[in-house]
Amino acid sequence: MIEVTGSLKRRLAVWLLVTVTGLGALLMIEAWRSSQRAAERAYDSQLEAAALTIAEAVQWQRGEPLIEVPAAALQILATRHQERVFYAVLDAGGEAVSTNLPFVIKSGWRERVAEAPLALTARLDGEAWRLYGREVDSAGWVSQEPVQVWVGHTRAGRMALADELFERTLTRFVAMVLLAGVLMALALRVALGPMRRLRRVLRRRAADDMRPLDARVPEEMRELAQTLDHLFARQRQSREALLRFTADASHQLKTPLAGLQSVSELALKSEEPADWRAALATVHEGAGRTSRLAGQLLSLARLRHLGEADEVAPLDLAAALRESVLDWAGREAARDHDLGLAPLAAGPVWVRAEGWAVRELLGNLIDNALRYTPPGSVITLGLEILKGREGRGEVALFVEDDGPGVPAEARERLLQPFERGGRQDTDGSGLGLSIVDSIARRLGGRLTLAAREPHGLVVRLHLPLCDPEEVP
Repeated sequence: MIEVTGSLKRRLAVWLLVTVTGLGALLMIEAWRSSQRAAERAYDSQLEAAALTIAEAVQWQRGEPLIEVPAAALQILATRHQERVFYAVLDAGGEAVSTNLPFVIKSGWRERVAEAPLALTARLDGEAWRLYGREVDSAGWVSQEPVQVWVGHTRAGRMALADELFERTLTRFVAMVLLAGVLMALALRVALGPMRRLRRVLRRRAADDMRPLDARVPEEMRELAQTLDHLFARQRQSREALLRFTADASHQLKTPLAGLQSVSELALKSEEPADWRAALATVHEGAGRTSRLAGQLLSLARLRHLGEADEVAPLDLAAALRESVLDWAGREAARDHDLGLAPLAAGPVWVRAEGWAVRELLGNLIDNALRYTPPGSVITLGLEILKGREGRGEVALFVEDDGPGVPAEARERLLQPFERGGRQDTDGSGLGLSIVDSIARRLGGRLTLAAREPHGLVVRLHLPLCDPEEVP
């Protein structure tokens, strides 16, 4: 039974969405960091330019540094975000020469700036500031003492610029995601197109059309297409076998029915009671053969259309064999034959099998041996315990006779319905071994035919033994 467990298109869409979302999240994180780095570089460049402008304005008078902060430096620090800005010029002792600084530069910062220009972020008076400091050498003046120039501003402008850059990136990303969604839907439709075409090809097929597929499929669907072709080939073979079986069965039934009709017509034309009695005897015998043939046809059809055996209980094959041989030994058909059993093991031989199937199998094997061997033939049935495939034990049920046997080339065809190995001197239908083979496959066994020396035939049925824990 087919059970729908979701949509393949939906699954692909969900996985693509998860992938795009994950990658998008990583890209957004990187975009946010990149926008912050870009804003930091831009504003740090402004601080550096302002510090250099102030440094160029430092002059010395009577050994003391003098500074008049240029308007250009303040213009560089000013932004449209109305940030708080500051500057400070410190002498060698850390004393302010000129400043609008609302706080004191730490000594550790001054020591680091003495080695190299420094940009840092600090929290002063409860507010985040970005500071830049550099030391200016007073070479060329009478005094040789250096001075430090510090500039800074609050971070509002940086954060605003970072947000603006990120918003632009986010807008472009959302547009790309929407475009990717449309393209993904189109891609899914195109990618699943071969499946829709294959579905249309299969729907247009007639119920009895078992030809190989004529369709172009991508590599990913090649195995599916080949599996369908193999299925069609098996169905075609099964259909052809069914048609052959039906034709053969019709022929097999038509022949005795035609004979019965001829005999009855001749009897109706005669006025002698003796002729009527002879005709009735012939009709009775023919009706018996026809009834047996119909029963075998029904058995074969039942076996070929029967489901797999479920929950089969263990069966004592040795006991079933003894019972069947005793039953057949008392029948009229076995009167002129030596039908017997080979020595069997003292204990039971357990196999997983259905009782009716084993009785049907043994009945057909014994009936075949009696029917296709001349009077006086010895027919022996027995069991052999063997080491089976993959180390599992198995039992071989054998039926051997000393009759004329069957040529090797004919033995290969004996498992087919209505095949009698070229024998036309008996009233058999050729269905016995076909029924036995069907039962053997149902029970998980295999059937083999071999010659018996110096003459005769041996039929062996190999069945797996039950596991010890399954034995009752």
